[in-house]
This record gives sequence, C-alpha cells and structure tokens, in this order.
Amino acid sequence: MNKLKYSVLMSVYAKESAQNLRQAMESMLRQTMPPDDFVLVCDGPLTPELDSVIEAKHIEMGQVLQVIRLPQNGGLGHALNEGLKHCKNELVARMDSDDISAEDRCEKQLRLFAQNPDVDISSGTLLEFSESPAEPIGKRKVPLTNNEIREFSKKRCPFNHPCVMFKKTAVEKAGGYKETYHLFEDYYLWIRMLRINCQAQNLP
Repeated sequence: MNKLKYSVLMSVYAKESAQNLRQAMESMLRQTMPPDDFVLVCDGPLTPELDSVIEAKHIEMGQVLQVIRLPQNGGLGHALNEGLKHCKNELVARMDSDDISAEDRCEKQLRLFAQNPDVDISSGTLLEFSESPAEPIGKRKVPLTNNEIREFSKKRCPFNHPCVMFKKTAVEKAGGYKETYHLFEDYYLWIRMLRINCQAQNLP
C-alpha cells in the first residue's frame, strides 16, 4: 500500500466561501497518507478572498498543488474533466470545496484498492452538517458490495460523490463527466461506469 499514490481532484467557483475552501484543502493535507498531487480547478474568475487562500496554499504546498484556471464558469462536469487531464496518478480522490474529509479517509481507500486490484471505484459513508462537522445532522450510507451497488443504482446514486476515489483510466473509458441539466454529472458518470462493467466496492 505504501507504493500507492493518488491525486486529489477539486473544483471551486466564485460563490464558494474562502473558509470552506481552506477547510476542505486542509482536511486533505492532514490525511494520514497525504497526496503527492493536488489538482484544483478554478471554474471561472474567483473572488479576491478565494484567490488569497489559493495563493497561500500554493506557497505551502509547492509543486504538489496544480492550479488550473478556466477563463469562464463552465459547470462542474467540464471543470472536473479539465482537472482530470492534469491528475498525475491513476488513483484519484474526489473532494468538493465545501466538504471535510476524515483524516484516515484516503488511507482506508488506498488499502481497499491495494487489497482489491480489480476495483475501479469506491466511496463510503458521510456525515452531513450545517454549521460544524462536530454537530452532524444526518448520515448518508451507501451499499457495500458490487452487486448491491448495481442494484441500488437503478433507483438512487450508489456513491457519495464527495468521498469517491476512482481509477482515472476507468473514468476516461466511460467518457468522463458530462454536463446534465439535472446537475447529476456524478450519478450519470457512475451509471456509465457500471454499464461498462467497472467494479465497485464501498467502505462502511
């Protein structure tokens, strides 16, 4: 497992708060197995506050942080596809700019991929919060096995998008993210991956 490396893929746009972005990035940098590649896509021009956070993190992280700036806001699917092109590793951890990852999240996922080399995508349980992560207001569980995930996907999304880790080549084979007017870019991608027989397994 020590040989496994991974990239973080995150998109941010002007309506995000600087505090959220800072907390999200720091939660990935505090991982028990931190990334050696962090791809941050700026989906259109940002606010001075967001740019200030990014500048500070660039100084702190050096070459680990890749900042991809798109000239205009094109939507999450487009931004993630652009960012995916720059990810240096086969394993990619998705992260939203307003979420916080548990410190052992990526270590657990890397262990799963190391022990199950056929797995292409994995997610896990998340806690929902409004003001503070210390005060969760809900829990979103996901089905665990490949068969359970496939059956569950017929009615609802079988993965929690903010804590997905996937193989870059598998996503590319499925055609990548595509914009949808329902804003379900992630769900649509997962369905297409399952249709081409990508293997899935979630963590409890």
